[in-house]
Amino acid sequence: MAVDERSNGAEPTRGSLLYDPKVRGIFFQAVLLIAIVWIAWYATTNAIANLQRQNIASGFGFLGATASFEISQTLISYSPASTYGRAFVVGLLNTLLVAGIGVVFATLIGLLVGIARLSSNWLLRQLATAYVEVLRNIPVLLQLVFWYFAVLKALPGPRQSLTFSGVALNIRGLFLPRPVFGAGSGLFDIAVIVALVAIGVVHVWARRRQVATGQQFPVFWTSLALLVGLPFLALAATGFPVTFDVPELKGFNYVGGIIVGPELVALVLGLTLYTASYIAEIVRAGIVAVNKGQSEAAHALGLSQGTTLRLVVLPQALRVIIPPLTSQYLNLTKNSSLAVAIGYPDLVGVFAGTVLNQTGQAIECILITMGVYLAISLVTSGIMNWFNARVALVER
Repeated sequence: MAVDERSNGAEPTRGSLLYDPKVRGIFFQAVLLIAIVWIAWYATTNAIANLQRQNIASGFGFLGATASFEISQTLISYSPASTYGRAFVVGLLNTLLVAGIGVVFATLIGLLVGIARLSSNWLLRQLATAYVEVLRNIPVLLQLVFWYFAVLKALPGPRQSLTFSGVALNIRGLFLPRPVFGAGSGLFDIAVIVALVAIGVVHVWARRRQVATGQQFPVFWTSLALLVGLPFLALAATGFPVTFDVPELKGFNYVGGIIVGPELVALVLGLTLYTASYIAEIVRAGIVAVNKGQSEAAHALGLSQGTTLRLVVLPQALRVIIPPLTSQYLNLTKNSSLAVAIGYPDLVGVFAGTVLNQTGQAIECILITMGVYLAISLVTSGIMNWFNARVALVER
C-alpha cells in the first residue's frame, strides 16, 4: 500500500534540476541571450576593425561637415554651404511632407471609393470596383514611373504652360501664388490660433451635450465658420495686409510664387491612389461588418440614407476599419522611400544616398535612416492605437 509523504509530515523528495521544466526554460533563455550579445559584440568589433583597416572614419562627426551639394526641394533654408546634419533634416521633412499629404488624401479617396463600392447605383459601383482592381494589382513603383514619365513629363514647356488665374502648370512643375503677409498680419496668426482652440472647445462641448441630452449640434459648420470668419475679421480689421506673389514667366521659366516640383506631384499621386485602393476595401469591409439591423432601425426612426451612414454605420465600422488602416498608413510612409526612382529628395535619396556616397559612412547613415523610419512607424502606430481605444466598444 502506497504511503503519502505529505500525510506523514515529511518534505516531498526533490528531483534533479535537469528535469525541472522551469529551470530548463531559464537556462535556455540565458544561453540564447548570451549568444545574441556575443554575436552583436563580434559584429560590432569586426566592423570597427574593418573600417580602421580601410582608413574609413567612424562616428557621427561627419554630420557637422559641409555638404557641398544642392537639394532640389527644401522646406527650410538650405544651401551647399550647409552641413550634412541640415541635409538630413531637409530629407526628413520632405519624407514627412509626402507621408502627411498622402495619408490625408488616401483616406479621403479610400473612404469615398469604399462607400461607392456598396452603392445601389450600378455604374458608380462598377467604376469603384474597376478603380480598386486596377490600382491595387499594379506595383506602386510602376505607378510612380507612369505618373512621372508618362503624364507629367508629357506636359508642355514653360512658354506653353497651362495657366489659370495665376496658376501655371508645365513640365517643370505646378506654380501657385504665394501669400505675402505685411505689417499687422500678426493679428491674423492670433485669429487662426484662437479659431483652432475654439473649434476644439466646441467639439468637446457638443459631444458632452449630445451625451447628456441626445441633441446634436452642427459642429462642422460652426467649425468652418470659426476657421474662416475669425481670420477674415482679423484681416478686415488690419486693412487686409496680405498680397500675393504671382509667378511670372521670365526668360525660360516662371519666377516667384510656390513651386511644386513634378517629382512631388508624381510621388503623391502614385502613393495616394495606390494606398486608397486598399483603404477602399477596408472601408467596404468595415461597413459590411455592421449589422444590417442597425441601418433598418435608423430608417425606421426616419433617418435618411446619408444620415444613417454618417451617424450610425460609420462610427460602428471604425472599430473594424482602424486596425488595418494603421497598416496602410505605415505602408504608405515606408513606400515613400521609392521616391529615389523619380528623383524626389526624400530621406533615403538625400541621406542614405548622396550623403552616404560622399562620406562613405554607410553604417551610420543606414542606421540613422532605419531608426527614423522605425520612429515614424512607432509614433503612427501609437496615435492610431490611441484613437482605436477611444472608439472601441466598451463592455459594461
